[in-house]
Amino acid sequence: MKSSDVPEAFSNIPVLEYELTEALEGPPVRRRKVALVTTAGLMHRGDRAFSMDSFDYRIIDSQDERELVMSHVSVNFDRTGFAWNYNVVFPIDRLKEKVAAEEIGALSRYHYSFMGAISPEKLRPAAEQLSKNLLAEGIDAVILVPI
Repeated sequence: MKSSDVPEAFSNIPVLEYELTEALEGPPVRRRKVALVTTAGLMHRGDRAFSMDSFDYRIIDSQDERELVMSHVSVNFDRTGFAWNYNVVFPIDRLKEKVAAEEIGALSRYHYSFMGAISPEKLRPAAEQLSKNLLAEGIDAVILVPI
């Protein structure tokens, strides 16, 4: 879509500005413990679905055998890729391959999903809590898959 095709209502949405921060040091990638965070609105079948006012996240337990489903509420979101292969929005199988090839150290048991199309400011409390949980879990690398 060309910028001239964007409806005026969307062209005036304020963009948040963030202070620049220094990159953090850490172990080599081949020794890092990695977690995924996606904004695809994923959850295990039977978990509480996301809604338009969902400013929290769902835990994706890699040992839970229930099917992953998407409850992303945006009518503009194309779910075709997810229906074909969930790795499009949640590349867990690719990361397992990286662990097997010893290119990354380990995967977290737990991964996380937010519902996209939400103001970052409204997600801030949940994101701050999640960051504390990730640190407590010993996660030293997070791959964000924005949708």
